[in-house]
Amino acid sequence: MATLSRQVFNTLKKVGVRNFSVSSKNCEASSYLPLTHLSEDETAMQETVSRLAKEQIAPHVRDMEKEKKFKDVVVKLCFDNGLMGIQTPSEYNGSECNFLTAMLIVEELAKVDASVAAFVDIHNTLVNSVLLRYGTKEQKEKYLPRLATDMVGSFALSEPSSGTDAFALKTTAKKVGDDIVLNGSKMWISNSDLSGVFLIMANSDPSKADKSIPTLFSIQIGQGYRRQYGEMVDVEPLPRNFATT
Repeated sequence: MATLSRQVFNTLKKVGVRNFSVSSKNCEASSYLPLTHLSEDETAMQETVSRLAKEQIAPHVRDMEKEKKFKDVVVKLCFDNGLMGIQTPSEYNGSECNFLTAMLIVEELAKVDASVAAFVDIHNTLVNSVLLRYGTKEQKEKYLPRLATDMVGSFALSEPSSGTDAFALKTTAKKVGDDIVLNGSKMWISNSDLSGVFLIMANSDPSKADKSIPTLFSIQIGQGYRRQYGEMVDVEPLPRNFATT
């Protein structure tokens, strides 16, 4: 009988390992199924997404690659089939699936088109999950229902001079009265051409340089945000743009 730490046990539970028995003094796994053994719900979702990808998304892939642009019908298919709120709780209109199911969904989409898989993965893991973990109650109520049903989101970290180094950000966040003023530029922002809301990483205390912990802000289109377009080597037709605030 293997004895697991509480942290390991909780991690395994989150990703889908099942059939644990836990003692009161420590965490013991008497028997459990490997991640390769899927539950009925996980298998059903995997098969459903596989059919969706092959029958309804695949016919559009060649045209999207030629046009270097996502088709609205593909975006709508992802929303209508619950793929844009995979782990989002049902109270926010999400599918409320586990992390293993999210991986299975992305895997099935990737078998047909890598850009659609990345589109869904980024929206779920870098936008929904971040809001679920760090968002305020008001932010969750405002954004999560729409992110699960009709609005694409983007995570804006990368910058021209620092890439994805979160501790070298030049974008600043300054409190002015009751407002927060964001000032800076972002690049290579996945899904940005389709997004209605952006999670922007900014430095709220530039005086501390690389010791300052970046702060996350949500901003909707029309709130002083401007897109700029440029040629990029990428997983076509995944939309990525320059952005300034």
